[in-house]
Amino acid sequence: MIKIYKYGEVSNSEIFARDNIASGVEGVVAEIIANVIKNGDEALLEYSRKFDKAELNSLEVSSEEIDEAFASVDDEFIQILREAAENIRSFHQRQVRNSFVISENDGVVTGQKVMPIEKVGLYVPGGTAAYPSTVLMDSIPAKIAGCAEIVMVTPPSKDGKVNPVILAAAKIAGVDRIFKVGGAQAIAALAYGTKSIPKVDKIVGPGNAYVAEAKKQVFGKVSIDMIAGPSEILVVADSTCNPSFVAADLLSQAEHDKMASAVLVCDSYDFAKRVSDELERQIPTLPRAEIARCSIDNNGKIIVAEGNLMLAIDIANEIAPEHLEICVDNPFDYLDKIKHAGSIFMGKNCPEALGDYFAGPNHTLPTSGTARFSSALSVDDFVKKSQFVYYSREALGRVADKVSYFAKKEGLDAHARSATIRFEDLK
Repeated sequence: MIKIYKYGEVSNSEIFARDNIASGVEGVVAEIIANVIKNGDEALLEYSRKFDKAELNSLEVSSEEIDEAFASVDDEFIQILREAAENIRSFHQRQVRNSFVISENDGVVTGQKVMPIEKVGLYVPGGTAAYPSTVLMDSIPAKIAGCAEIVMVTPPSKDGKVNPVILAAAKIAGVDRIFKVGGAQAIAALAYGTKSIPKVDKIVGPGNAYVAEAKKQVFGKVSIDMIAGPSEILVVADSTCNPSFVAADLLSQAEHDKMASAVLVCDSYDFAKRVSDELERQIPTLPRAEIARCSIDNNGKIIVAEGNLMLAIDIANEIAPEHLEICVDNPFDYLDKIKHAGSIFMGKNCPEALGDYFAGPNHTLPTSGTARFSSALSVDDFVKKSQFVYYSREALGRVADKVSYFAKKEGLDAHARSATIRFEDLK
C-alpha cells in the first residue's frame, strides 16, 4: 500500500533517494565494452545468443524485414503512428535555431553557425515492452536538425526478429539503418563502431541500468543525451479531483518498472486516503500488476500539504520530477510557479500518457531531480554550434593594444605578441 505522509514527517529529499545504477553493473559493463572494442561483431552475436537467446545471421535489419513488419501492423495503429509523428514534428520544428552574423562595427564580423551532428545513434529498449513512441520521439528531432544518418539499435526477440511496431515507427520517422542488438553491447558498438555498425557522434535513448551505465562509460568518446533513471510521475492535485483519475495517472508510470516512482502531493488527507483506496482497487486489474504493486509499495508516496496548494507546488519544485501533472481547474495560474520539471501536464484532463505518445512535446526527459539543470530532448540535442570571427587589419589595429594588455595580465606574452606583431616594423 502507498505511504501517506503529512508534510514535515519525512524529508523531501528522501522521495527519490535511491541508487539508479544497480550494484555491480559498472564492472560488468566495462567488460562488455572492452569485449566489443576487441571482437566487434563477433562479440555482439555472442551476446545476442547469451542475453536474447537469438541466433542471428545478420545484425542489420534488411529493407525486406522492415517492409514485412510494416505490412503486418494494423492500419489503425499505422494511422495513429503517423498522426503522433506529425504532432511531434510540428512541435519540434519550432525549436530550430538559426545561424547568425553580427557586423555592427566597421571591419568586424562575428557570428555563429548551427550545424547538425552528422551521425546519431538511437537506443530503443526491448524486453518487457516495445516502445515505438521512443522511436518517434528520439528520431524526429534528429531528422529536423538535419542529421545525415540515424542509426537505431534495439534487441531482437528469440526468433531473431525485431518487434514489428518498432520497425513500423522507424519507417515512418525516417530512421536510416537498424541493427538487432541491445544492452550495453549496443552502446559500445555505437560508440566505437564495428564492421557492421557505424561509429556515431551521439547516442540518445532510454534503457535499463546496464544501458545507462554504458552511456556513462562511453561519454567523452561520444556525446550522450542524459543518464536516465527509472521513470517518475508527480501529481499535484486538490480535493476537487476525481481520485480514480489521479490513481490511474500514478499507475501509468508505476507499471513501467519496479523502480519507478509515483508521488502525489495534495492538499487534503481525506483525498489522499481516497486515492490510496483507488490504487488498491485498480492495481489488481492491470496486466502488469506485479510491477505496479512493487513500484507503489516501495517507491510510491502521498505527501499531504493540508489546505495549502502553493506548498504543494513548492514540494514539487524541490523534488524536480520527470513528469509533473497539475490537476486543478486553473492550472495556468500555477505555471509560472513551476521551476523544476521535465514536462508539465496542465489541468484535470491531461494525463501524462498524452505526452508519452501523442501530444507532440518530447517524452525523453530528465529524471532523479536532474530537471533542476536539464531539459527534455529537443532539436538542440542534435546540433552543434561553431563561432566565427573576422577582423580587418584596421579593426585589429584599434584593439590590438587592449588585447595585448589583457594577455599580459594573465602572464601570456605570446598571446600579447600575436596581437601586436602585425603592426611592428619587421624589416
